[in-house]
Amino acid sequence: MTARKLPIGTKLFWGVGQIGEGVKNSAFNAFLLFYYNQILGVSATLTAIALAVAICFDAISDPLAGSISDRFESRWGRRHPFMAASAAPMGITLFLLFFPPSGMSEMFYFGWVVFFAIAVRTFLTLYHIPHLALGAEMATDYVDRNVLFSVGMLFGAAAGYGFYFIMLTLVFPPHPDLPNGMYNAEGYPLMAASAGIIAFFAIMICVWGTRKEIPNLSRAVPAKVPLSLTRVYNELKVAFSSRSYRSIFLGLLLGTIVLSVEAVFTPFMGIHFWELETDQLRLLPIGILVGLPLGAIIAAYLARILDKKWCLIIPAAISIINANVLIILRLFEVLPENGHWSILPLLIGSGFIGAVVTPVVFISINSMFADIADELELETGERQEGIIYSARAFAAKAANGLGTVVGGLALDLIAFPKKAIPGTVDPDVIFYLGLVQGPATSIFTLSALVLYLGYKLDRSRHAEIVAELDKRRAALVRNAD
Repeated sequence: MTARKLPIGTKLFWGVGQIGEGVKNSAFNAFLLFYYNQILGVSATLTAIALAVAICFDAISDPLAGSISDRFESRWGRRHPFMAASAAPMGITLFLLFFPPSGMSEMFYFGWVVFFAIAVRTFLTLYHIPHLALGAEMATDYVDRNVLFSVGMLFGAAAGYGFYFIMLTLVFPPHPDLPNGMYNAEGYPLMAASAGIIAFFAIMICVWGTRKEIPNLSRAVPAKVPLSLTRVYNELKVAFSSRSYRSIFLGLLLGTIVLSVEAVFTPFMGIHFWELETDQLRLLPIGILVGLPLGAIIAAYLARILDKKWCLIIPAAISIINANVLIILRLFEVLPENGHWSILPLLIGSGFIGAVVTPVVFISINSMFADIADELELETGERQEGIIYSARAFAAKAANGLGTVVGGLALDLIAFPKKAIPGTVDPDVIFYLGLVQGPATSIFTLSALVLYLGYKLDRSRHAEIVAELDKRRAALVRNAD
């Protein structure tokens, strides 16, 4: 497995594929629960449970997608056929998720969310896991992996936040009779259709642009074994035999739970906690969009001077502090009152800092999983990026689902009213909204930092693994001759 640097064009085409996931995540995180709770009047808990039910299906679809793509062989390689097949169905089901019949009962909408959330997530799985596995296969160099995943994170995050900004600007602008545009029910189908179309084209461009790498991909394909739950279980057992894998997997689980709770609360925080108007809300992503390129550059090159464990832990610690500072200052009434000119710049600045450090965390995690795939290949003789990233993807999705449920339950627990008019919510409810969004959830992110300390693959050990794999491959070539 000679370390080959990928052409910049290949990295860009692979990164474009992350746009599809970015706009889907933006639609889910920024609009879905708010739409069903505040527009259709569905209980936040019920909507959150519907999304969590969809996550349960990922427990089966994620490892199956990883296992099947690991052992799949075709003239288009192991990953590309699945990626291409997912594009259109994911776009269509994403649109239908936000286009339910009007005037139906709360339980009908619950069923609608369950069915179409499962569909969207399943088709995303068929793309997302092979896409991550493809990245780990293509980039074999210790540092080049960080560069590749930096490009992907930049495209995905920029697409997600950029999509949010564009939607608030063009689809959900304020009107004289509707001061906050997010309460415009007619905008949600247009938003979802836009997300579906963007996701479709992004995925297909990625498939087309990376096709030239197929001949260069690993040939250490796992042996043909009939598909069964036993096979998938055994493959997952191999992945979890790595202490490094367990530490990153569990840390990611806790971190994603927090991000999911925060995603549920984000629309409520902007409108009710910070009392921002729609024109102000749409400016929040500016700091993020400016910070993302810097974060991607830092992530790409930080691995040159630090082991990846510290590329993960240091930015994660900064991210935790940044997420809490303004909320705590508001809770203790240190900041000026809402409406003061300084509030919006402070929030934009906080978004900028988060955009610089948070991408480094997730880029490092994806790169570390690729290094673990090398370690397991040395031990087993098989490349199983698919199964490794399937467990990683399921951890993220399961935590996302659990976090969404916790967020929905928390909204009902603090008695946040449905179809709330900005400025009319009880101050105690607003206080608890900030408390959950800030200090309360940081217990989990701090625990994740402790888990990350268990990662043992440093730069020197990875170099040893690569050298041993090269020797093994060279011996196989000599024997074949």
